[in-house]
Amino acid sequence: KEKTYETPCDYFNGKWVRDKRGPLYNGSTCATIKESQNCIINGRHDSTYLRWRWKPSECHLPRFEPNTFLQLIRNKHVAFVGDSMARNQIESLLCLLATASTPKRVHHKGSRRWHFDSHNASLSLYWSPFLVQGVQRTSTGPQHNVMHLDLVNEKWARDVDQMDLIVLSVGNWFLVPSVYYEGGKVLGCLKCHGLKYSDVSFYGSLRKALRIALNSIIERKVGKGNGVDVILRTFSPSHFEGDWDKGGSCSKTKPYRKGEMQLGEVDAEIRRIEMEEVENAKAKVKQFGGFRLEALDVTKLALLRPDGHPGAYMNPFPFANGVPKRVQSDCVHWCLPGPIDSWNEIFLEMMKKWEKQPRSQQ
Repeated sequence: KEKTYETPCDYFNGKWVRDKRGPLYNGSTCATIKESQNCIINGRHDSTYLRWRWKPSECHLPRFEPNTFLQLIRNKHVAFVGDSMARNQIESLLCLLATASTPKRVHHKGSRRWHFDSHNASLSLYWSPFLVQGVQRTSTGPQHNVMHLDLVNEKWARDVDQMDLIVLSVGNWFLVPSVYYEGGKVLGCLKCHGLKYSDVSFYGSLRKALRIALNSIIERKVGKGNGVDVILRTFSPSHFEGDWDKGGSCSKTKPYRKGEMQLGEVDAEIRRIEMEEVENAKAKVKQFGGFRLEALDVTKLALLRPDGHPGAYMNPFPFANGVPKRVQSDCVHWCLPGPIDSWNEIFLEMMKKWEKQPRSQQ
């Protein structure tokens, strides 16, 4: 018999199984789906990717309950901070919640924000792909991202006092050409061909960015005696068959079976660093009772879903006039509805567990 969420469960090891029920919403009923992720509306014909659910090996993962989620965030502010995958996840969550209560877009300087009047609850998205301070400038070659490793990004950190639950999302942007600064000096450069900077590994930069972000939350929230919940969503692998910028595509139409696909070295190392920094931060604030931190470890379950990306259907009806010579594909983000909805099912179970174990008992 499958266990319930009340028994500790590893939700992150399992397999994708057939599901006849289908998603709670579709591309027509949800108004907050980004156009490039609205795959069915964009003309994708196969819908079998919508008929799978994530089944943990040792317990049951319930279907998402929007009313339960809304009740748990009543009078609270949930902030998603990070990259475009953070945007992808919050848009999935908004669609799921909209089946029970309509979100209202509200103006806020520095973030995209929605309010649920029914529960006086807010969801917000802060664009900060490096978590730390990052800007762009043009070099003598192509445009490179410039990341300052010694500064947290105040775009989101200045609002930490207003946040009750923070979901951090980081990883993908550390793989693009970047110039890294520390203490006002150039530390090095990743994939900056033609520039007179020494090459650096992005692993150390990723670790430091995570540590700066988590330390900032601890200092600005917990250090003042205020409680906060933090979830770090781990890296979501892409599924390009070929190079992403040279016609790479993702044409698979069903999930990989468990064990059929192994995590690549780079993806595995990113996940390892993220998991280690979660444990490091938890150890640092063990003496505090107002800080809860867990990893939403989606890496392995996301790896098994090469069929869930928009691919060519990031654009409306890409084959309406035949098969073009070059087709741009998105094999990084996820169709809505799609596999990413399972991330929010696990997210809800984590919140339900926390509700039964208040911060004072941590």
